[in-house]
Amino acid sequence: MAKKNAQKLSITLVKSGIGYTERTKRTLKALGFRRLNETVVHEDSEVLRGMLAKVSHLVEVAPEAEEKK
Repeated sequence: MAKKNAQKLSITLVKSGIGYTERTKRTLKALGFRRLNETVVHEDSEVLRGMLAKVSHLVEVAPEAEEKK
């Protein structure tokens, strides 16, 4: 069930996963990262927050800027 006004988060990979465990690398791939300094946007959820907690030392998280229509 999706929330109507779910906040979106902009997540940027700022440090490489090289040298970290395979589990960390799989988490980065699951978030949609392919290269350094790439930014992905996801809807905020408990599952996403858990993934971000595991890779918090490699990413920066910010609320997505609202677009004017």
